[in-house]
Amino acid sequence: MQENANLTVLVIDPNPVMRASLHNMLTLASISKIDFAVSSGTAIKQLAKRSYDIILCEYDLGSGLDDGQDGQQLLEDLRHHKLIGLLTIFIMITSEGVYSKVVSAAELTPTDYILKPFTVDALAGRIARALERRSVFLPAFQLIGQDNAREAIASCVRGEASHPRYAPEFVRLRAELHASLNEQAEAEVLYGAVLAAKPAGWARLGLARTLAAQQRFDEAEALLAALVADHPKLMAAYDLRSRCLEMTGAPKLAQSALEDAVAISPHMVRRLRKLGEVALEAGDLAVAEKSFRQVVAKARYSEFRDPEDHVNLIKALIRKGDAAQAGAIIRDLEKSLRGNPNTEACKAFSKAMLAEATGNADAVHEELHAAVRAGAGLSGKLKLALARSCLASQLDTRASEVVLSVINDAGSGVTVQQATSVFVKAGRPDLADSVKLQLKAQAQQRLEVALEKTGAGDFKGAVQTLLEARHLSPGNLPVMIAAAGAILRQIDAMGWAPKLAEHCAGMLDTIRKLDSAHPELARLNNAYTAAKRKYGMSA
Repeated sequence: MQENANLTVLVIDPNPVMRASLHNMLTLASISKIDFAVSSGTAIKQLAKRSYDIILCEYDLGSGLDDGQDGQQLLEDLRHHKLIGLLTIFIMITSEGVYSKVVSAAELTPTDYILKPFTVDALAGRIARALERRSVFLPAFQLIGQDNAREAIASCVRGEASHPRYAPEFVRLRAELHASLNEQAEAEVLYGAVLAAKPAGWARLGLARTLAAQQRFDEAEALLAALVADHPKLMAAYDLRSRCLEMTGAPKLAQSALEDAVAISPHMVRRLRKLGEVALEAGDLAVAEKSFRQVVAKARYSEFRDPEDHVNLIKALIRKGDAAQAGAIIRDLEKSLRGNPNTEACKAFSKAMLAEATGNADAVHEELHAAVRAGAGLSGKLKLALARSCLASQLDTRASEVVLSVINDAGSGVTVQQATSVFVKAGRPDLADSVKLQLKAQAQQRLEVALEKTGAGDFKGAVQTLLEARHLSPGNLPVMIAAAGAILRQIDAMGWAPKLAEHCAGMLDTIRKLDSAHPELARLNNAYTAAKRKYGMSA
């Protein structure tokens, strides 16, 4: 087993006897580079510093602790926060009695499971099988890591032909890659072909996702209703069904779908948070309060604590009219999350909501000003809520400041239209127009900066600046023309960049729709075709 000598392994298990046993087994399997973690928290800290080839994780991580997190939830946290990638082998260790529950409810599956008790040979066999699978998928995984989804799809086609044993997994990966490129029709065809041969739960869920991405929410919801009836522990189906119901204007049914999921899998913090949000929207304050309380309690033991969870709980309590409890949660927020960079902003916003509920207008203004000053790191969703509160208190300048900060944060996930709709819904279209004019001016400034960077030979800098300009002014034709041209110059000078090429192709399509006779369009199309030919991408 000489090939095992260079493998790095992280063992996650709270039981010292089991850790020692696994150490012995791994040593006998010629694996010596072994680290240990005794809880989900210590595992997350270690994985934030370095990566491992293999993670062996005990399913039952509680061992008397109060966090309630198990190995499956840890896996989902690690994937959600991108602490492990596709190349990491994650093997879950569980008992036979728990396995049937785990495997049916798993939302993100491990590479493999191993049932206790097991021998050295059994463990070595699982590792060998996982390494074989990784080698088969390695070309596709490497291309995905390089943001080259298009070539990864081609690699999957080749892998499917070369390794028929893994054909279903390659088809699944291909469909997910098409979806990541917003090629939902292609993904839909692949899922449909799988389902024509076998009613696989993952393919039904994937098909529902593609339908939802195409805003065919009624079709997706009907498919998901049947799916959860046939597979009542396929948790991701409940989450997607809830979103579809929410999008079709049925908040009560959306809440019910999430409640069903929480009843089966009660520890997933992100689902509890979403249940609280949906219940708050539906006016079910009791469920909203209960959900947010659970989120705050469970997150207390997480490495990913977020003071915005306290804000959600405080909002539910204020709407219930429980000012005393809301005040207590504000004090807990200040005490338990001291040192978090967003705590001051969350505390100020919470105090503003409480002051508004108690009729203290002066305090509302003071705290809103404080929240805006300290709120640079807040999520886009909470910033928009802060902007709405500023508007309600006639703090128009502060509201505009917050909306502009959301739009200028490309990572917020909030579009210009979504952000400015805050003003429109508040009956202030004048403020929306004012913000759009400021954004147009900012985009023009970036155009000028990009021109200087291009003249200095900084092609990458010019592209980044122009993509920022496009985010600020998405329908701005001169910005798109300049951005597409800058991308093509960078590709010509520095080599093919798959993600940028996809950006460029999308912009050319948009330009064609806005002005098919634009004098620059033919030149850009020719340059794009020439770049594809130059780097062997024409096929």
